[in-house]
Amino acid sequence: MPSSLLNMTVPFGDAGGQGLLMPKLKYRFRVSFQNFGVSSPVTELTKQVVDFQRPNVTFDNIDLPVYNSTIKLAGKYTWADITCNLRDDAGGNVTRLVGEQLQKQLDFAEMSSASAGNDYKFTTMFEVLDGGNGANVPVALETWEIYGCYLQGVNYGDMNYGSNEAAQIALTIRFDNALQTPPGSGVGAAIGRTLGDVATGVGV
Repeated sequence: MPSSLLNMTVPFGDAGGQGLLMPKLKYRFRVSFQNFGVSSPVTELTKQVVDFQRPNVTFDNIDLPVYNSTIKLAGKYTWADITCNLRDDAGGNVTRLVGEQLQKQLDFAEMSSASAGNDYKFTTMFEVLDGGNGANVPVALETWEIYGCYLQGVNYGDMNYGSNEAAQIALTIRFDNALQTPPGSGVGAAIGRTLGDVATGVGV
């Protein structure tokens, strides 16, 4: 006898219900930083992550006015800044690493900046996990590799006698590029660039 749970979704014509797909859960994720600060290990940051915003991209518009209409094309893209909140630990590990990264970008004591972006930029790895832990190794359901990162802003937050919360440090991260890797396929594996029909505005 078929389970009635198959009917708990949107029907598809004569096929009926197909069952609901398991969603990714927002609290199952991991953030790793590479070349962040100068101390080791940087896994102290991974332990203290509170929340992280996935990359957000926007394409500029290119409008081509023609005869009685306008053709729209996608122009250059812009990655929005990422926010990441960290719990500030009593041992000062998070504060030290964040301070080191800021000093790599600009030596505030000597007013001396890094000579090139390569001197201070870091890489961020964001993974959506399946919930595995311990003997059950977690599986990455989605991976983002975020390149050319630097701290655009750091907010050390406030302290409050009337609060009952852990102190946090808010990071605003700017970056050059991000690559998304779905499970079981490489970046761009399903994307073709066939130029058989190059007429503007014509679908393939």
